[in-house]
Amino acid sequence: MRRRTWQRQLPNYVILTLFLLIILIPIVGLVFSAFKTDAEVTKGPLALPSQLRLDAFKDAWTTGRFNFFFRNSVIVTVVVVIVSVLLSTLTGYAFALLPLPGRKFLYPLLLLGYMVPFEAVIIPLYHMMNQMDLTDTYWALILPQVGLSVSFGTLWMTSFFRAAPRELVDAAAIDGCNRWQLLWRILWPLARPAVLTLVVLTFMWTWNEFLLALVMVQKETMRTLPVGLAFFQGRYSANIPLMAAGSLIVAGPILLVYIIFQRYFIRGMLGGAVKG
Repeated sequence: MRRRTWQRQLPNYVILTLFLLIILIPIVGLVFSAFKTDAEVTKGPLALPSQLRLDAFKDAWTTGRFNFFFRNSVIVTVVVVIVSVLLSTLTGYAFALLPLPGRKFLYPLLLLGYMVPFEAVIIPLYHMMNQMDLTDTYWALILPQVGLSVSFGTLWMTSFFRAAPRELVDAAAIDGCNRWQLLWRILWPLARPAVLTLVVLTFMWTWNEFLLALVMVQKETMRTLPVGLAFFQGRYSANIPLMAAGSLIVAGPILLVYIIFQRYFIRGMLGGAVKG
């Protein structure tokens, strides 16, 4: 029986292995290139470097000013994630379980920020930020992304709270829990997979945001990593190890966050977090 099951699943494993190799080969070549010299790069992207050199990372960090870009990305991303997740939890809880006046009108209105393409509002958004003297500041990068993230986060958390066990909510009300206690003591522990999934998604979207940072920021020292990498590529496109090191600096935090939270992320995606 086990042999027949293995034989039936063999084509699936072969196909998955091929897709895995297609994904991993460029990543492995990028990692190897970051530790090579210019002469070693000509041997091919998958050729092993003679030794692990960190010169390309040091040059990208200082000469390419990735130290400023990394700092800006961390500040913007951390603030956006914290504020967005907190507001999304509160709005999702309110729309799902509280007798909110005008809920049928406010909920679709809030979701417009998720439905309207960001490219359609970037020009009026720039003029508004410019009139408020917020361009070339962190606020020009934080506030729009908070608005976009809260729109999706509200949809995400509302769906979770609507799917929460009604018996648990009624039992907490009978035991004398008020609305704040119901949220933070009863539902918040249950919402951990959904919240951490929202954290990962918001982190990825904010960290990779390119268009907003390109339009709102003109000062080099205020650029985030994706925009900084684009300008860096224009100046050092011939230096493959330097470009590979810069790309790894940009992609490294996303991979690290996903590896740390992958268990909760998968549980939140498969546990019906958006079902409701």
